Order: sequence, then C-alpha cells, then structure tokens
Amino acid sequence: MQRLNVPVSGRILDAILTSVEEESVSTKHLAQAVSELSRIFTKERDRLSGSYLDSSHLGTAYLQYFLPVNLAKIQRLLNEMPTPEVDERFSVLDLGSGPGTGPLAVLDWWQQQELPYALAVTAVDGSKAALRQARQLWDRYCQAPTVGAASLQTYEGNLERRVWLEQVKQRAPFDLIMLANCLNEIHIDAKGSIEMRAGMVLEALSLLAAHGTMMIVEPALRETSRALLQVRDKLLQEKRCTIYSPCLHENACPALVKPDDWCHEERAWEPPAVIQQIDAEVGFIKDALKFSYLLLRKDGKTIVDRQPNVYRVVSELRVMKGEKRAWLCNEQGRQEIGRQDRLASQANEAFDQWHRGAIVQIEAIVHKERGGKVSSLGRIERDAAVQLTRPV
Repeated sequence: MQRLNVPVSGRILDAILTSVEEESVSTKHLAQAVSELSRIFTKERDRLSGSYLDSSHLGTAYLQYFLPVNLAKIQRLLNEMPTPEVDERFSVLDLGSGPGTGPLAVLDWWQQQELPYALAVTAVDGSKAALRQARQLWDRYCQAPTVGAASLQTYEGNLERRVWLEQVKQRAPFDLIMLANCLNEIHIDAKGSIEMRAGMVLEALSLLAAHGTMMIVEPALRETSRALLQVRDKLLQEKRCTIYSPCLHENACPALVKPDDWCHEERAWEPPAVIQQIDAEVGFIKDALKFSYLLLRKDGKTIVDRQPNVYRVVSELRVMKGEKRAWLCNEQGRQEIGRQDRLASQANEAFDQWHRGAIVQIEAIVHKERGGKVSSLGRIERDAAVQLTRPV
C-alpha cells in the first residue's frame, strides 16, 4: 500500500478554527498565551501538574498552535509504522488524549489514506473539558459527507491510577495504542517515576493486538528524551516487546552512557499559515518537527533488516573544514563517522545526503591508528560503498 506523506489538512484547521471562533482573542494575546505554554513545556515544567488545558486562554493557544504541530508529528509516525493488519476495523487507543490531538491525527490520516476498513478510536484523559473538546473537534471533522465509518469513544480517567485499564479492556485488543506527549507528564514528582511509567506502558501493552503498534511520542528536550530512553530500557528488560523504530537494536541505549547525551528526531515541515503568523508574533521558527519517539511491537517486526553495517544517523551532518561528520547508532553503540572532502567519490556520494533519522549502510569503516592508539573517529574511504537505505 502506498503511503501518503500529507501535510495537516485544511479540514483539521477548519475544525480547530471553528471550535475557537467564539473566543475573541487578538493575535497579540494569542501569542502571549503561546509563549506562556512554551515556557510551561520547556522551562517551568513544575506547572505541568496543573490542568493547563482547562484554562480558557491557554486552551485556545494549545488548540491553534500546539495541536496542529503535535498532530503533524503523529501523522509522520503513522506513515512510518507497518501497514495495519486488520480486516474490518482499525481499533485505536489514545492514552492522555488531551483535546483530541491523537484521535484527530488518526482520523485525518485514515481519511486521506482511503483505507478499506472502519475506524474506531478510544480516548482516555483525566480532563473532562479536554475530552469534550476532543469530541467537538471529531464531530466537526466528520460533518463532511466524504468521511467514512469512524467512531470515537471517550473515557475520563487519571493515567496514574489504573481505573482506565478496566474501562477500556472490553474494547481490546487495539491495533494501535498511542501515548503522545503525556508520559512525561505523569508521576513527575514520584520516586521511581521511570519504573512507574514503564509499568503503565506494560499494562497498556497487554491491550495491544499481536500485530499491533504502540506509539510513544515525547518532547525533544534532553530531560524528557532521556526519560523516554530509560523507560525504553526498562521495557526491553521485561522482554514483552521489541522496537520497530527508531532503534536498530534492543541493547541498552548508548545515549544514556553520558549524562549530556540524548536522542531525538527532527523532520522538515512546512507549517500552515496560522502557525507562521503566530511564530512571527512570538519570534519562534517552527520549520521543523522535533520530537522523541518509540514504535513498539510484539511480533518482532523492524523498520529495516538489522545488520552490523546498517546504522541510524542520530545527528545532523556537520560540515567542517575539509570534511563532514555525523554520529551513527546500531547494536555496536554510537560512533562518530567522517569523510574527508578529498575522498568523495561516486561510491560514497550518498554520504552527502545523510540527515538526522536516516538509515544508512556502509560497506567499510576505517579506524586509523595514531601514536599507538586507535582513533574513535571512523573514516569512510574513497572506495567504500555508502547507501541511503531509508530517508525520513
């Protein structure tokens, strides 16, 4: 099945703008609310314990700015996951759905893909107001006569407790389970928060179909990304799932070895006009989607066949004097690789197309010896074949 890498559709933007049109908010006040939310998400994270979505001005800012951005991230990953193996119904569970970012992302993706089966989404969130907003956005999107058989069921439930598990069990198994930008907001002050988050994910995995996908998306901050990687390692220790992507191995994450390292994605994006207008007022530049993520499976499927000479690029391609360098990761760990400009050739020309998140194959990497020590920097020689196996 051909996958469409589509932008945020006009129908979504219309649904969002219609839902907030009764809020007479000037561009200046909207920009101020966006700035405040940005500080909460990045620098004042202790305020996450409050329900910012229940605030009128913050809620409007989230809907008009952060929802389209986060929705676009989810749709990128919907295109990346394996084609769902379903017959009549694609069943989705969204935990911590907020005002419906995940449900709306799936609905729009399903509609644009023209998939030959019905869609059933179950959304769980601790805020009644957020679930009410999710329902409103869903219903407004579905007013179009071209939308097929799609249903949304909502449950109010605190993810830190386990009542939600009993509420949704009857609708299991799910072909897709999503936790989008919510894992970092639970058990924030708890001792053993990583273990508690991993425990919640494991319970959710019990509801996943045998050939289903679990999608976890988190902010690209160092703090939240490292916490996700720690949850990743805990999950793999339990051997209840494997990683489809982004990782090319199930070993302990090498990005956790050094306290200043972390791993995140950056995908090019053309923001809608409404986002560009707010950016111009606030001084932001939202020309790329930045996030950390995991796609987990129970059936062992992986995004590519794993081999010792296949790597994921986990940094930008850095242009230096006389050479280019990038960091790669696979089961051998993280390593820095470079190619001198004078050694550029037809065999290794794909090196120049490397970018964060790309999967590449390298015929040979050379570690030269200097002063009796082998350099940690790997080198690509003139005759080494380089392939760009999968771009993002």
